[in-house]
Amino acid sequence: MALTLSERAANHVAGFLARRGKGLGVRLAVKTAGCSGMAYKLEFVDATLDTDMMFESFGVKIFTDAKSLPYIDGTELDYAKEGLNEGFKFNNPNVKNECGCGESFHV
Repeated sequence: MALTLSERAANHVAGFLARRGKGLGVRLAVKTAGCSGMAYKLEFVDATLDTDMMFESFGVKIFTDAKSLPYIDGTELDYAKEGLNEGFKFNNPNVKNECGCGESFHV
């Protein structure tokens, strides 16, 4: 079981953490939301929890919980710039279906 960051995403997160002046890494989890059932939740981690599972890519730590991991196991978090749009892209091999707006998914 693993979560990874692309080199681009790791550089983006590391730069943001440096500008922020604090933080141990990012937390990737899922929550019930949207028309397809689940949505990603991405936030900075300033303190770990006893239930955290930790992975590391390119020197950046990614945290998740055991409840979310089966839905996001194998996911690579990438950072992409496409025209005027930029942001994180979730390459999740478990996704069977996504909603039309791209905000939620189903496994």
